[in-house]
Amino acid sequence: MKLKTSNKKALIALALGGFGIGLTEFVIMGILPDVAAGLNITIPQAGHFIAAYALGVVVGAPLFTKFASKIDAEKVLLYLMLWFTVFNTISAFADNYSTLLIYRFLSGLPHGAFFGIGAVVAGKLAKPGKAAQAIATMFAGLTIANVIGVPLGTYLGHEFGWSISFLMVGVVGIATMASIYFWMPHFEPEPETSKAEGNQGLKNTELWILILLTTIGTGGFFAWYSYIAPLITKVAGHPESVVGYAMIIAGLGMVVGNFLGAKMAELFYPLKAVAISLSMMIVVLLINAFIATNPYLILCLTFIIGVVSFSVATPIQMAIINSAKGSEMLASSMNQSAFNMGNASGAYLAGLPIALGYGYTSAGLVGCVLAGMGVAMAVSIILVRKKKTAKRRSMAYGGQ
Repeated sequence: MKLKTSNKKALIALALGGFGIGLTEFVIMGILPDVAAGLNITIPQAGHFIAAYALGVVVGAPLFTKFASKIDAEKVLLYLMLWFTVFNTISAFADNYSTLLIYRFLSGLPHGAFFGIGAVVAGKLAKPGKAAQAIATMFAGLTIANVIGVPLGTYLGHEFGWSISFLMVGVVGIATMASIYFWMPHFEPEPETSKAEGNQGLKNTELWILILLTTIGTGGFFAWYSYIAPLITKVAGHPESVVGYAMIIAGLGMVVGNFLGAKMAELFYPLKAVAISLSMMIVVLLINAFIATNPYLILCLTFIIGVVSFSVATPIQMAIINSAKGSEMLASSMNQSAFNMGNASGAYLAGLPIALGYGYTSAGLVGCVLAGMGVAMAVSIILVRKKKTAKRRSMAYGGQ
């Protein structure tokens, strides 16, 4: 058994995996024209590679987690990263549309399971009362990828060919496997439980409402983020060269927001932190819609929206884990599927008013509505919990 002092390094291993996942998920957006030109297809066709990866995440999260339920957690993480590394690496050698589409789907399969299982493992690695900070450390890899990895991968893809970007992901995957192998402590297998008992957490109605909350509420962020480029150029009037810097600014906000969310989850309980974060998201997206024409304020708001939007990540992950007793890893992985469905639905719904001619600022207003629906669900769960607690107390006093 490895030493307990390896816990900090183990969290770094999880963060490194998050970095690789964030890199492959978002770098494709920066090199999309290069991929299209290299494979002799249109840019809209190249956009299918983004959707294929997201579909892989949605399918793979519950599937891989279910199959891995009887394997030691550290081995599962290693196998997931091996799969991730192989298919991202061979993506660099795809020479036609169909092949890369299949590889992107297969590359996305381990994404949700890695984050879902990793979140539970991070909680076990943490000191008492510091689970939120540990989970935030893992997600930090994803946010840092948006600040460093994606701009670097995009630059290399432009200068030396799009294949280099995927080879870069493969290198990060190899480094992650090595760090997991050497730094991740062994976890004793969970006690055997019956199938019915193990699935008990999935029967909790609150869990499914939380997953729906993730899909809809985080869709508010993706409604805005999906159209950040035209918002910066066509509304605020910046040249296209500023878009890359704006995305770095948003990424820096995500880094800050990630750890802010962890702190909020410690100060309050996770679900209350979720409600606060989504409420703040409504406010900043609304402000953004009114000041978007100001080229300086829009960049300030880009950072603030990044902070506010990503402050929900750790609290919602903790809320999911707390509501799925006996099925924590599966539920945690399914929440990653919900994030990706929020990505797709937020982008689609925000595109509807734009297509109808209401302008790019309407995307943020759609985001307000989605975040508001998330707040309503969070508040309803809180009120139901209070009602149940009051009822239990009443019955306890009545029995005395």
